[in-house]
Formats: sequence, structure tokens, C-alpha cells
Amino acid sequence: MNEKKLVLIQTALQLFYSKGVNSVGINEILKQSGIAKKTLYSHFSSKDDLVLATLEYRDGIFNQWFKDILDSEKSGEKSILALFYGLDDWFNNKVPELSPFRGCFFINTAAEYSVTDSPIRQYCRSHKQAIRSLIKNQLSLFIDNPEDVNALTDMIFMLKEGAIVSALVEGNKNAGKECIPAVTRFLNLK
Repeated sequence: MNEKKLVLIQTALQLFYSKGVNSVGINEILKQSGIAKKTLYSHFSSKDDLVLATLEYRDGIFNQWFKDILDSEKSGEKSILALFYGLDDWFNNKVPELSPFRGCFFINTAAEYSVTDSPIRQYCRSHKQAIRSLIKNQLSLFIDNPEDVNALTDMIFMLKEGAIVSALVEGNKNAGKECIPAVTRFLNLK
């Protein structure tokens, strides 16, 4: 990727994540990045195109982090528990590539776009579907019954999402760890 384009994406992501997409104007991104307006518009035809690029960039970073957590444990059950310990690290700013914690960039961004079929909302939805699929694939490694896999995928995904919201809205930085007893019970029901 072109270096200036990457700087624009990284700068926009940092600003959008810390302040919200609608609170950040193009001029602020240009000032912070030190890149000319003409260069920005040679890479992105609109602010929404830049928002999509930041979503794609964050998606790559987040998904790699998520996969690394799931792959960190040899045991399938422990890999699911590792996910919630990983969330705890994220909430407490121990994951440099995702920090500082400001909630889920995809939830936050989707909330700023009211049109449900906009490309930005669609991208946010596809990110969530990809994360759900990663959880489902991991559960499929150690649970044979497809119905159990589907039910557990839904429960674990919703616990993960709820923990993220609780950490942001309520300031509960222990929300990830607080899910572990429930996850342990769910996994023992297989």
C-alpha cells in the first residue's frame, strides 16, 4: 500500500476511534497526518470511502488478534476461555495494536450511520459475521453436534459483544473475565 495512503488510514482510524466518525472532519485528518488534500482525494473519493478503508484496516488488525488468541491454546475449550482473557487485556489497554480501548470500532461506526444498507453498515455487519464464524469454527473443533455448536456460538458471541459494551458504557474493565464462569458452564453442557 502507498505510504501516504496508509498514513491517512491510520490517522483517520485513530481520530474516528477516539472521537467518532461524525465528529472528525477531513481537515482535521489532513492536519494530523500532514498530508495534502489533493493526495487524500487521489486515494479516496469521499469521507465515506476513507471510513470504509479504516474499517478494512481495523478489521485486518482485529481479526488477526482474534485468530492469534484462538490459536494460542492447544485445547479447544481453553481457546474459547482465552478469548475472554484476551478481551480483558484489550479492555485494560494491554493490546497495543487495539489500544486505547474505546469500545468496538464497528459498533461505534455502525451507530453513526442510520441507513441500514449503507456500505459502511454492511461492512460492520460482515465484520461481526466473520467473528461469529471464527468462534463457530473453533467450537466445531471440539464439539460434534452441529446444533450445540450453533447454540454455543450464539451464546459466546453475545457474551463477547455484551462484555465489550459493558467495558465501554459501564467502565467495567473486568467484563471479559466476568464472562468466564458462564462460558465454562456452557462448554460443560456439550
